[in-house]
Amino acid sequence: MRPSRLWRAPAVQALLIQLLALLPLAALAIVLDTAGRGLTLLTAALLQGGLALLITWRLGLAPWWRPIQLLFPVAVLAASALGLPPVLYLLPFLFLLALYWSTFRTQVPYYPSHAAVWRAVAAELPPGRALKLVDIGSGLGGMTLHLARQRPDCDCLGIELAPLPWLVARLRAALSGSRARFVRGDYERLDLARFDMVFAYLSPAAMPALWQKAKREMRQGSLLISYEFEIPYCEADKTIVTTEGGPPLFVWVI
Repeated sequence: MRPSRLWRAPAVQALLIQLLALLPLAALAIVLDTAGRGLTLLTAALLQGGLALLITWRLGLAPWWRPIQLLFPVAVLAASALGLPPVLYLLPFLFLLALYWSTFRTQVPYYPSHAAVWRAVAAELPPGRALKLVDIGSGLGGMTLHLARQRPDCDCLGIELAPLPWLVARLRAALSGSRARFVRGDYERLDLARFDMVFAYLSPAAMPALWQKAKREMRQGSLLISYEFEIPYCEADKTIVTTEGGPPLFVWVI
């Protein structure tokens, strides 16, 4: 990852804010210690969280970062007070890292879709000709495997950045004998001109960049389909309700 992109990642900025909040807190602790009045660890954690919250607000990070920044130092203090073996923290961390991988940069967490969405997407595919289909952020592979079953004439590809979901999808395809293919990588490096349909279940933060990429690369008449998340200021050509009370499916004809 290029350094400029790394620094723009909100999670990296939040971590740097926590480090920045340590500086005035350390200065205050030194002054109070010199005066014979120390800070308790809980007070220090609350002060650091409060400073981090203020900096987060001033820098304009998304509102949900404010409670995270406020409570993070207290959570670290509480975890350290439990005195648990380090491996009990390491194993969940490794699992979550394999599951979410670079969510801190892409702002696209793991969002699984469901069978009603898969069926609705399959119904939008033009019949009678072989198509190239891709599910970007394919997760555990449910959508791609379903399309490969329903349309054996089509080339179905899933691309996923996180290693654990990608591995599970590969195993599912191998064990079921599916023709679906799964690759691990960043869809931003994928040439969308190769595909007749692009399906995405990403996040609101990712949709503007996806739309710009689709306009640059996708062929005329191809389909861009997004579940739940719209493209700002770009009305969909078709909106499909897949389940009562559930999020809609948005379809754009390029």
